[in-house]
Amino acid sequence: MSVSFDGVGQVCATFLGAGIQEGQAVKVSGRGAAAPCGDGESFCGAAVCCRDDACTVQVSGFMTLGYTGTAPGLGPVKLCGNGQGGVRAAADEDAATACLAVDADEAAKTVTILL
Repeated sequence: MSVSFDGVGQVCATFLGAGIQEGQAVKVSGRGAAAPCGDGESFCGAAVCCRDDACTVQVSGFMTLGYTGTAPGLGPVKLCGNGQGGVRAAADEDAATACLAVDADEAAKTVTILL
């Protein structure tokens, strides 16, 4: 039996933003605008589709992101951007995003979260 969280609770919004790649963790950077997260920054979601100067960002629901460092634990976690398009476990000095981690694949270096 396999388990899938794809698309569950997915809520998306379109933001202005250049230089964002699909699958990247993003932050709100201005009025109606998004940008890639820097290291230690809080994120608002993940880019789903990017074209020209606009980007659809998933801001709620289950999503899978790449991570660096130690695999996040399961359950309630605090994550932040890693400056490379993914996330990492937040340290005390980081701006953290609280979420629920339901899967961490250490081989693929991905974490599935509910935001």
